[in-house]
Amino acid sequence: MIKITPVIKELLDKALADGTPCLIGTASKDGHPQISPKGSVAVYDDGALCYWERSHRSSQRRLGENANVVVYYRNPARKENPYRAGCIRFHGKARLVTSGPERDKAWGLTNHEEQLKDPDKKGAAVIIDLDLVEQIDSTVIMKKD
Repeated sequence: MIKITPVIKELLDKALADGTPCLIGTASKDGHPQISPKGSVAVYDDGALCYWERSHRSSQRRLGENANVVVYYRNPARKENPYRAGCIRFHGKARLVTSGPERDKAWGLTNHEEQLKDPDKKGAAVIIDLDLVEQIDSTVIMKKD
């Protein structure tokens, strides 16, 4: 069962301020990978993450082609981080949300610094329903039933 812990939530909440924004791995329909930094990754609910997609570039396009994503977090300097080498990988299926209450919730969870970069709120929410959370050595932290 996936249930994001308070420690993981705190680590993600502080990632941008710590200078360690998460990296999002996406792939095209042909499987060509890409990694993009996203400073707005947040816990959406117990089993999902979200981020604010404001660039409207290739990451967003790839989500429409292939919903499988990985979110990579690393910050070994955080003392409360119990994970090997300070790393956590979150695997799941992403979906783009361009209107409605889910988008509004994701905007509300987006940190202020990232909100300032999209003052007209032209971005979209990306919600990632998690299948697996693991450490850098592939030790499973939690997985979907």
